Amino acid sequence: MRIASWNINGVRSAASKGLKEWLQATEADVVALQEVRATPEQARAALADVLDGWHLEVRDAKRAGYSGVALLTREKPDAWIDGLGDSRFDDEGRLVGARFGRFVVLGGYFPNGNGKDRDLSRIPYKLEFTAAVRDMAERMAKGGQRVVVLGDFNTAHREIDLARPGPNVGTSGFTPIEREALDSWITGGWVDSFRRFESGPGHYTWWSQRFGVRQKNIGWRIDLALATRGCAKHLVHAWHEPHVMGSDHCPIGVAFAPEVLGQRRATAG
Repeated sequence: MRIASWNINGVRSAASKGLKEWLQATEADVVALQEVRATPEQARAALADVLDGWHLEVRDAKRAGYSGVALLTREKPDAWIDGLGDSRFDDEGRLVGARFGRFVVLGGYFPNGNGKDRDLSRIPYKLEFTAAVRDMAERMAKGGQRVVVLGDFNTAHREIDLARPGPNVGTSGFTPIEREALDSWITGGWVDSFRRFESGPGHYTWWSQRFGVRQKNIGWRIDLALATRGCAKHLVHAWHEPHVMGSDHCPIGVAFAPEVLGQRRATAG
C-alpha cells in the first residue's frame, strides 16, 4: 500500500509542469495533493486526460483560488472523509481523507502561521487546526483504525529539518510554539515515517523560489507522513522525490505492508 503526497502549488499550473506525467508514472495507490487552488470541476478538467483509473475527491476553499486539498485513489475507498466538520477549517479546504478497511489516510494542508504582513498572526489558527486534526485521528485510532496523516505540515520539526535553522528561529514554520505542537505528536506516540528510515541531514521537501536556492539544497523538510503506532508497525519504506520539479515542494511517499488494511485485502479479492 503506497501513499504519496505533494503540495502542487495550484493544480491548473502544475498540470502543465509535470504533475500529469508524474501521476502517470507513480506507483502510489493513493495520492494526496495540497494547494489545489481549484473547484472539484476545475481540478477534474485540469487532469481529465490522466484520471482514468483514479477516483478523485476534492475539498476546495470558499475563497476562489486559495488552499484546497485532493485525494486520488486507485480503488474506491470504503468511505471518504470530507473535512473536519468545523467550518473554521473546512471553509479553507484543508483536510480530505479516505478509509480502506482499518486503514485511514488523511491528507492535510496545515496553515502557514503568517498573516498578511508576515506577522505570525495566524499561528493560533494553525495550532487549532493541528489540534483538531490530531484529535480526529486519535479518535479513529482508539476505534481500531490505523491512521496516517500526511501532507504539508508547514513546520520543520528539528534543526536537522532545515538548512539554516539559526536565522529562522523567529520565522513561521520554525518558531518554538509551532515546533512544540509538532513535537507533541511524536512524544504522544506518532511516528515520523521518513525519520524511521533516514536520520541524516540534507533531506528537504520545500525550497524558496529565489534563484539558485533549490540547486544549492537550501530547504526545509515540512512535508511529512505521521503514522499511529498501529499503522507504523506495517511501515516498510518512506521517501522523498526531490528530483521531481513543477512546484516549490517535492513529492513524498510511504509504503505499508498489505496487512495495514486488516481484512479488506481478503474481501476485496
